[in-house]
Amino acid sequence: MAIHPPLPRPICSPRSAPPRREPTAEEPPSGTSFVSHHWQPPWLRRSLRDLEAVLRDVHTRYGPIVALRIGSRTAVFISDRVIAHKALVGLGASFADRPSPPFPAFRVSNAGHHIISSAPYGPLWRVLRRNITAEILHPARVKLYAGGRSWVLRLLIDHLRAASGGGSPVVASESFQFAVFCLLVFMCFGEKLEEKAIREIERAQRTLLLYGGKLSVLNFAPAISRLVFRNRVKTALAMREIQRQLYLPLIESRRRYERRRQIGTNEEAEEEERFVYSYLDSLLNVDLPDNELGGRRKLCDDEIVTLCSEFLNGGTDTTATALEWIMANLVKRREVQEKLREEIDGVVPEGEEVKEEDLQKMEYLKAVIMEGLRRHPPGHFVLPHAVTEDVDLCGYLIPKGASINFLVAEMNWDRRAWPDPMAFRPERFLGGGEGVAVDITGSKEIKMMPFGAGRRICPGMGLAMLHLEYFVANLVRAFEWEAAEGEEVDLSEKVEFTVVMKNRLRARIIPRKNIVT
Repeated sequence: MAIHPPLPRPICSPRSAPPRREPTAEEPPSGTSFVSHHWQPPWLRRSLRDLEAVLRDVHTRYGPIVALRIGSRTAVFISDRVIAHKALVGLGASFADRPSPPFPAFRVSNAGHHIISSAPYGPLWRVLRRNITAEILHPARVKLYAGGRSWVLRLLIDHLRAASGGGSPVVASESFQFAVFCLLVFMCFGEKLEEKAIREIERAQRTLLLYGGKLSVLNFAPAISRLVFRNRVKTALAMREIQRQLYLPLIESRRRYERRRQIGTNEEAEEEERFVYSYLDSLLNVDLPDNELGGRRKLCDDEIVTLCSEFLNGGTDTTATALEWIMANLVKRREVQEKLREEIDGVVPEGEEVKEEDLQKMEYLKAVIMEGLRRHPPGHFVLPHAVTEDVDLCGYLIPKGASINFLVAEMNWDRRAWPDPMAFRPERFLGGGEGVAVDITGSKEIKMMPFGAGRRICPGMGLAMLHLEYFVANLVRAFEWEAAEGEEVDLSEKVEFTVVMKNRLRARIIPRKNIVT
């Protein structure tokens, strides 16, 4: 791995270069993680914490854009939010592609099928992206899952109560993870599955995801490594088959339901109360461009399995991680928790659950969520971008074929945008604060970008914000959150699939009086 300070044509001079952010001694070491786990080369998975520290030092010495040679590929790292806005928004179409071809490890774990996050910028990506955005993530569609959110909230609160029996501290991360996964399973398959079935799907997803680290060796000298490590490939394919066998009955169930719905049988009428429109339903109706035949075609079962797997993976770890970070800060800063509770009590009548329509009236809640995402973005990098031809970006030549990486955490903590950036202070997003005008989509400027920006911005951003607001509000309504006796909340980081708490949140939760759940 070699560091190349200026890229192939370093036109940008010190005078014209954007100002650099000097790191400070108070900033703790931090980890990094790509939003998609399929694109992490093995050296990156092994040393993400070290990489971010190295990049911070390199950017300080050489400027806001640096390139690292990784094997035969060039990786470009951009730390400046102004340049990021120029690339992702100003030159959005040029920077909307993905590095190609995908790494061999990705092709093994996904059976060679593209997903939305990996698809090249073009017709396939547009069809898949339009489908999930219009059919599932549109606000009108999201309302269909209100009953599922209420169901999952009750599961979550029951799990937390059981774990805290006798006043024991709870390690909430596993409960958060399972609750978010349950909700996404409901949205993906359109029915409330039994906990055992959900656990089986979760186990299959997690096992394959964890095993992906062992497949990273295939990314170097693929022809040789695939032969040498053929047993790993066989194991991954066997895991994929287990996942497939769990999904196929659910796929066929929805096909049968759709046939009965079209005919209009009594059985179909009864099932309308059990089923809601799901991501799987939308995939069954997708028409893909067929390059070979020059027409349209339906998705095959394996492609549906891959896309459903992406749906479950893409929203579980990131949302659960953000939820834990926010609750950890509410435990550590009790005055913030108390102010939030007062706002909730002022909006929602005593004894009632916080409903989705109540969330729009809670300004401080939204500020808490925004500050949590700014201070603790679940991924310190967005998924790598690529350009289809050489592009001049602020005086730097971005070469075709390079992977282009944007340092989310560096932008979120930029002192030019955020006074005292390492402090957790929701007030910065309230009227009169320095961040009141922040557009989280980054369309006008980038001050923080936990969901990316531009044409490849995370399509689930609105859903994630809704889920975080809903769960945080109801968790604060249902319980008083305190640090475990004799312990302090440690905000140190480590890298798993996302950037998580090094020492998971242990909290004593006290049920509040007169709260109905």
